[in-house]
Amino acid sequence: MSSAKERMRNKKLKNQPSSVTYTSPGVGSGSSHCRNGGEGPSHGRGHDPSPARDRGSSHPIHGGGWVRGHQRDGKAYGQELPKAITASGFIKARAAEVNAMLKAVTKTTGSVHAFGVLPKHMRRRAMSHNTKRLPCRLREVANRMLEKSQKLGQKEKKPQSKTKSRKARRRHGNLLLDFNRRQRRNVWLETHIWHAKRFHMAKRWGYCLGERPTYKCYRACYRAMSSHCLLQDLSYHCCLELRGEEGLLLAALAQLTCKDSGPTFAAAASLSGRRQGSTLVYRAGQALAQPLGPVLFLWRPRTQDSTHRQLWLWIHPTLKQDLLPELRAVCQCSEAVPPPPTLEEMPPAPAPASQPPPGPAQALAPDTETKGPQSDRTKASKRKRSQGETETTGPPAKKVLGDGTRSPTTPVTWRSSTTGIVLSDLTMEIVRYRLIGPLSHSVLTETLEPATECDASSPSQQACFWWPEHCKDERNMSLHRKQADILNLLKGVYSTAEVPSGSVLGLTVDDPRLTLPRIRGKAMPSIQQAQEVDEASRRELTLQGVPEDCSQSPLWERSVRDNVTAHKLPEQELNRMRSEVLVPGSRLPPLPQGRVPVLLVQQPGKQAGQEQASWGVGWDLLLPKAWGMAFWVPLVYRGVRVGGLNMALKHSQNKGTPHFPHDYPDCPAGKRFQEEQEEELLAKFKRRPPAKRTNYIKHGCLAPFRCPWQQLAEEWELIVREEAVTGGEEAKGEGRRESLAQLLVPKAGEVTSQGDVAFTVLRNRKSLRLLSGWCRPTSSKGQRSQRQWAVPPLSPAVAASLLASNWRSLVWVRLSLLSKGQPELHAQVCVPAPEDLRGQRGQPRCSGPLEPLHTDHFRSKLKQLKKHRKTKAKPTSSSSLSGSAPLSTSTSTPGPDPGSAPTIPSTPGPASLSSPTPLPSTTLPAPSLTPPSSSPTSDLILGLWPEPLPSISSHCSRVTLGWVSQGDFSLVSGCGEALGLVSLPGLLHMLLGQPEDQRGLVLLRNPSSLQYRLAKVNIEV
Repeated sequence: MSSAKERMRNKKLKNQPSSVTYTSPGVGSGSSHCRNGGEGPSHGRGHDPSPARDRGSSHPIHGGGWVRGHQRDGKAYGQELPKAITASGFIKARAAEVNAMLKAVTKTTGSVHAFGVLPKHMRRRAMSHNTKRLPCRLREVANRMLEKSQKLGQKEKKPQSKTKSRKARRRHGNLLLDFNRRQRRNVWLETHIWHAKRFHMAKRWGYCLGERPTYKCYRACYRAMSSHCLLQDLSYHCCLELRGEEGLLLAALAQLTCKDSGPTFAAAASLSGRRQGSTLVYRAGQALAQPLGPVLFLWRPRTQDSTHRQLWLWIHPTLKQDLLPELRAVCQCSEAVPPPPTLEEMPPAPAPASQPPPGPAQALAPDTETKGPQSDRTKASKRKRSQGETETTGPPAKKVLGDGTRSPTTPVTWRSSTTGIVLSDLTMEIVRYRLIGPLSHSVLTETLEPATECDASSPSQQACFWWPEHCKDERNMSLHRKQADILNLLKGVYSTAEVPSGSVLGLTVDDPRLTLPRIRGKAMPSIQQAQEVDEASRRELTLQGVPEDCSQSPLWERSVRDNVTAHKLPEQELNRMRSEVLVPGSRLPPLPQGRVPVLLVQQPGKQAGQEQASWGVGWDLLLPKAWGMAFWVPLVYRGVRVGGLNMALKHSQNKGTPHFPHDYPDCPAGKRFQEEQEEELLAKFKRRPPAKRTNYIKHGCLAPFRCPWQQLAEEWELIVREEAVTGGEEAKGEGRRESLAQLLVPKAGEVTSQGDVAFTVLRNRKSLRLLSGWCRPTSSKGQRSQRQWAVPPLSPAVAASLLASNWRSLVWVRLSLLSKGQPELHAQVCVPAPEDLRGQRGQPRCSGPLEPLHTDHFRSKLKQLKKHRKTKAKPTSSSSLSGSAPLSTSTSTPGPDPGSAPTIPSTPGPASLSSPTPLPSTTLPAPSLTPPSSSPTSDLILGLWPEPLPSISSHCSRVTLGWVSQGDFSLVSGCGEALGLVSLPGLLHMLLGQPEDQRGLVLLRNPSSLQYRLAKVNIEV
């Protein structure tokens, strides 16, 4: 039997039961088989026991089995039957054959239609719509299928959002339900919808925030920060409230701060409530050792004859999980207070929507008296209810305000039974906007208008609002007039920087939607208004700041905030009132429910250093929740630019201040951020094809996606200790170097017993002032000297005293390139060699040296592992295809011999380094070219060093001093600038070995480049 006939036979018999057996085709079938349930031997059809048939035929004859067609020699098939059969076995075999036959007959050929069972020559195209063309036996089945298909087309769809049309999904009720569902995982700000239409959104810290605009506006945002105003929504910052006796609060908070690192919560200017303060908090009792992060705090001004104080702490969301337990511990707030059940996320519709007050509504249109609110709502409705749609009697969906991911039963307030201190979490309860720019005050004065005094003509209808009750006290009204006068004084200020930093002004303003301009413009200071302002009052404001009593605001009261949130006028009702105005476009009168308490907080610009003073100054606007968009749109209509998270980072970079949590590697939040950043950068690196990736091993970059600060601090400590031991013998004729070694020897012996001490960032202001004076602060391009502080000259004794308690400390520095170049993230900061300094003296704008190309010893091992895997029968994993190959201890592929491989450059000596003594090469561990065999799950990735890393400081031709955490071309200074951290022992080691006129020069090299660039170190305090 040919192969084609055999395949056809197997296809026909694939559904036969196992009890039915056939004789297998073959030559010389002398054996007999039991089949069909019989016990005796049986021969298949066409079987001839005579051997002469095989010899006489020229064609091969199958020994048994079924053969298609007739016999070639014209003989008949054999009719030989078995002599005896078993009835039970025979019946079972026949029943199996009948079932197989019925299954084959009734099984369709793959089509679900009834005419699919017909042979192909009987099928017609008209059968699909005319069932009478089918045979009678198939018409009933076809009719049932036709009715089923017709019902399926008329079936009403399930109420799912995905199957609804866009018009239905965009209706207010359906849209609100969808938005509430999407806020269960990530918190939305009140300006989320506005940002989502114009920004690239990113999920950060449990929030959905705008990262960068969808249009090109980098330079436009810089111009706004420099000359006009940039607007940012900082409502995602968490607010923690402390209430209690002033002495108890200060005693508890003193455990979290340190006077050496700057002002604390007890600063006189901030304690009065006139100024906003900032400090760095630590773990309780671990000052300068375990920092947590920066905090902005604001005290409520004192009231008469009361020692009870109120304090707001504004922190980053990543800091909340670390600071909140510490505050509960130091304040002894262990008793959780259940949330009040009466407060809801969004109260019912306000009174004007169902029963508008007679005063403003009747003054707008006299003919509205005869019209009821229900008739107006019916007339203004755009969509009529269909006949089959019934009116729902349940309450409508409410908009989620605040934290939608938090359970309503989660406690947000804790009380102390011993001290009486109450700690409350006001996250998302207060909206905070930041306006950055010298003309931020012009935008605010044009947007905000002081609230008009309330008319007590109809007290019965206005009893539910807070403002009429507030106006009954004459002291409140006199304070309100005084605050309004200060707001008018801001119109005569030419720049926001003229106001003292951190000034706080409390206000009560009208609804800014009532004064919304019809056309978007640009708020600019008016010369005429500036001339009308009293010069003496303006000068007193710029010199002394806002008075203490004017810093008071009803925003501190929770009852006032809830009342303002509950009675906010909806946008729909406001538009209805505008449509009923007699003169279209005229201004609406103030409404009794439209008085909003706010706080204005002046944000200082650049304060450290001598360059670009007060750059980035602005104001912060604090509002009650639910009023975010009511103030956001009027601010945008005044011509401000809106920035996202990336602009906040650029703002900190241009100011030269560390940005949290990016630039706080010693804080828990900073460590978590660096781990997440490393994962993102590594995933982005792996997504690129292996041939398009940068080989960081050849560039001499050990950790391109992270900064191993701990290893750097330990290595520099080891270097300086070894120099202290051997420096006196090697430096024979140099008295200064010998004295430095003698001073450091006992200090190093004292610190030896510390063990594994974590690194910290130096924040002692006295020590930072010393380092700033020794680095000779200059301008951004290093062209002219600036005023120096009265600091003692750099000497080995002073350096040893500074280094005594800061062996593993890092210093925050600002680096300014002397020539072209643009620093990047994780760029290396290195110590220049003497020849580099000599070249810079001859050519001040020289490019700098080049790093020699390194050898990638892991490339050959990767190729061998990949080749070894291809030889196996297992399928190739995705990791090997992408350029990464996991190492296995059982792999016998030989790696490169570390002894025969070229040695990595050791620590340079005095001929190639600017250090006073040669760095010993025996103190640092030699780099290993093979990964450890104890970690079988470690991966080798093409172009990246595996763990553990070799010596960081001595891996390249220039000794590594630190890394860059922020870097870019600065539009403020007109050159490349970077912010980063360097090792304190390494910095002192470098400064002692550099000439006085070139002290503070370092080398900068990007991870993907071999070019070093000369830069100047600036330590600004």
